[in-house]
Amino acid sequence: MSATISTLRTPLTDLLGCRYPIVQTAMGWVADAKLVAATCNAGGFGFLAGATLEADRVEAEILRVKSLTDRPFGINFHMFQPNAQQVVDLAIRHRLRAVSYGRGPDAATIRRFKEAGVLCIPTVGAPKHAAKAVELGADAVTVQGAEGGGHTGSVPTTLLLPRVLDAVQVPVIAAGGFFDGRGLAAALGYGAAGIAMGTRFLMTEESPVPPDTLARYLAVKDPAQIRVSAALDGLPQRMIDNPYLLHLEALGPLRRTLFALRTAQAWRRQNGLSLAQMAALGVKALREHGYTASQTLMAANAPYLIQRAIVDGVPDEGVLPGGQAAAMIGAIEPCAAVIERIVQEAGERLDALCALSARSASRDVAMTDTH
Repeated sequence: MSATISTLRTPLTDLLGCRYPIVQTAMGWVADAKLVAATCNAGGFGFLAGATLEADRVEAEILRVKSLTDRPFGINFHMFQPNAQQVVDLAIRHRLRAVSYGRGPDAATIRRFKEAGVLCIPTVGAPKHAAKAVELGADAVTVQGAEGGGHTGSVPTTLLLPRVLDAVQVPVIAAGGFFDGRGLAAALGYGAAGIAMGTRFLMTEESPVPPDTLARYLAVKDPAQIRVSAALDGLPQRMIDNPYLLHLEALGPLRRTLFALRTAQAWRRQNGLSLAQMAALGVKALREHGYTASQTLMAANAPYLIQRAIVDGVPDEGVLPGGQAAAMIGAIEPCAAVIERIVQEAGERLDALCALSARSASRDVAMTDTH
């Protein structure tokens, strides 16, 4: 085993209290208690998917993680979800190590977290968003490049990461396209404090994703098959190419609106929301996130269609969010094996770089002595 592994300590491991600078992202319906606990027990840091948990399950799932691991973990949320305040209160009450979010809480809520010792780690896709998040009180930021799954931007991680590193002075976690130890070593070389992975953890034995859907992820061998489309909710989102995505893209404006209305109604019934609650969520999305009315309506597609594939295990009747890293993953393995291999590979690459530096220094000394 590489000598570097025992010293793979970064500002991120110090901040989160984990052994390795590897974060499992809070994938909706995927990052459940079992996956989070497995990640933490293997030395990483896991975020529970609080944004997609029903209100009556949030606390139970937090307690379930605690029953499966004694390691610190976090939870994510969106301020526009119906039970956002509940998640905030529970994160503080149970003294979770961190919360993650996108365009999330205001300064007052962040202040509550900080007073309670809960770290704030937003996910950003631009340097200006990173700077604003830090200004509001973020303790670290996760920066996701275009290779990442789900909602994403157009700038690849290799270009976005250094720009964010130059823009902020807090630990930066690199996300988007990471799946092995070479990626971890590269991120550390850039100056990041660690990496965050979603798709790599989705494709593990502890993942709750049904076998038929996992098989669809494994079948992808070309990163180009995991592409960005705005057909699902009007915003760019990276998904695996499948017949249902092609169907959505073929719908005209009127048919897409009617389709969105039907799926929004199905999602409303499934979650027990009243029409007034649904309307209130729409207004909040319009006001706080700058969505157009059309995007707000189409956004109701996402939960229902993702659940069909990810939860119900019917990949041809829903959509499959995923990062391009899925095309690089050839097997479903336990979290512990994945993390152990990533750390081993990263240690080997870092050791090789150190050896290269040492050889270069020796040559420089030798050349100096001959003159």
